[in-house]
Amino acid sequence: MRVAVVAGPDPGHAFPALALCLAFIEAGDDPVLFTGSRWVESARAAGVPAELLKGLAPRPTDDDLDAGARIHARAAHISTELLPDLRAMGPDLVVSDILTAGGGMAAERLGIPWVELSPHPLYAASKGLPPIGSGLAPGVGIRGRLRDTLMRTATARSIRQGVRQRSEARVGVGLPAKDPGPVRRLIATLPALEVPRPDWPAEAHVVGPLLWEPTNEVLVAPDGTDPLIMVAPSTAFTGAEGMLETTLAGLDGAGVRVIASILDGSPATVPPWARAGLGRQDAMLREASAVVCGGGHGMLAKALLAGVPAVVVPGGGDQWELANRAARQGSAVVVRPPSAEALRAAVEQVLSNGAHTDAARRAARSIADVADPVAVCRDALR
Repeated sequence: MRVAVVAGPDPGHAFPALALCLAFIEAGDDPVLFTGSRWVESARAAGVPAELLKGLAPRPTDDDLDAGARIHARAAHISTELLPDLRAMGPDLVVSDILTAGGGMAAERLGIPWVELSPHPLYAASKGLPPIGSGLAPGVGIRGRLRDTLMRTATARSIRQGVRQRSEARVGVGLPAKDPGPVRRLIATLPALEVPRPDWPAEAHVVGPLLWEPTNEVLVAPDGTDPLIMVAPSTAFTGAEGMLETTLAGLDGAGVRVIASILDGSPATVPPWARAGLGRQDAMLREASAVVCGGGHGMLAKALLAGVPAVVVPGGGDQWELANRAARQGSAVVVRPPSAEALRAAVEQVLSNGAHTDAARRAARSIADVADPVAVCRDALR
């Protein structure tokens, strides 16, 4: 297949798209990644043909305070900017990140089948779940089901508004108001982080996390034999701030070592029992006894795949949802609001209770039940 893969510059979305491109190449297919300028050269260095995704910059007319308008109106604009590049490339298939919906719109405008990539669990509304983002488990019994029904009713207006905004954006670029949706959906998560639902879409397939390391450098852990705690502050703009500083303050004198994964920049100084900087996270996880992270899907999925339990300090976005799913599965302890004392207590709990590690290892084993994302995409062309 010749495949166009479209994703914005946020690491939580660009990295899975790049990982998918590498899977296509390994399978003998011919992908081109369209993404933000930040990752074009990195993708090329990794052996992935990459081009700048035009239209990402906010326009004066965009309302970035309205999430629906930001996603759908900009998606329509991106689709127009992307059309010439797609025509020149002539792909058989387009894979479009869920937040970069312009790729799907452009494919539809050209009559090319497209697949949606969700680099996290399925977040579509369900008649059997509380609203995504609440962090709640499905209600049990009459009261629990009534709670979920009332919560779904409260969020239905926002969902309808999003549908209207998408319809308006589609009509504005000459598409029918009703969105037919993708031919397939790649749900790039671990089954352990999914929640059973009675209305799972037939076109959605759990394919396991799509992970990519932005560096080949290995950050060496501090000397010693004390348990190693990995700290990975969130790369999302909604992530909790000051995580590394708060963790270091809390773990001072706790008899542990710390290694911190920092994507952009590093603190000027850290104590001698800590290291901080850019380094391969998979290498850090091989030595770590626990991870302190923000609950973004990429880092949480990496930790669980490595069988490492997490202390999660969730920020905004979907981090609260993911943190609570991992906590219910048993592999994580949630700290909110964060404080040095609370983080220390949570780390000590994870280190002293092997049940969290056992749960993380169970989560890792759930990877056996996923589909091959390349095979799902190939099947979409049949």
